[in-house]
Amino acid sequence: MLPRMRLFPATSLLCVIDVQERLLAVVPEADRVVARCRRLAEAARLLGVRTVLTEQYPAGLGATPAALAAVLPPAESKLAFSCRGCGGFDAAVADDVAAVVLAGLETHVCIAQTTLDLLAAGRSVFVVVDAVASRHLIDHETAVRRLEGAGAVPITSEAVLFEWCRSAEHPQFQAIRRLVLEGTRPE
Repeated sequence: MLPRMRLFPATSLLCVIDVQERLLAVVPEADRVVARCRRLAEAARLLGVRTVLTEQYPAGLGATPAALAAVLPPAESKLAFSCRGCGGFDAAVADDVAAVVLAGLETHVCIAQTTLDLLAAGRSVFVVVDAVASRHLIDHETAVRRLEGAGAVPITSEAVLFEWCRSAEHPQFQAIRRLVLEGTRPE
């Protein structure tokens, strides 16, 4: 089965996976990942895209940073690396969800296992390459190649936003444009 190649707000699910304080402390690209996940979450809220937030063993890995958690639904705690099997996640992957958009940590563990489980279940999966990371670059790069080879679609956060928005005539276009411009300013 070929993956659905276009994203639509009504049939997408954004899943932000395990962007937690103790993991972020050891990920070199942590600031970028948090900023891109926040950009995706804010756009999802503006465009009516369903969202899910997970936290891997929060007692040990900490919580989602407050600035990111503020724009997402309450986190679903999990122990398994894949999000499949989590009640809230599985419920969100309803029959009318055509594409699951994944962002978060770590690319080679929770992102990879969730992607592979979703692909095995016949779902289209879009991995937001600028909103995922691993502690080590080789793990991240290898995972992205593996997931693309397995059938996932690599995409950037900016591409997701404009694809969800579809047109400059969209009522939320200016808000989406601002999210994109905020993400391109030098830090």
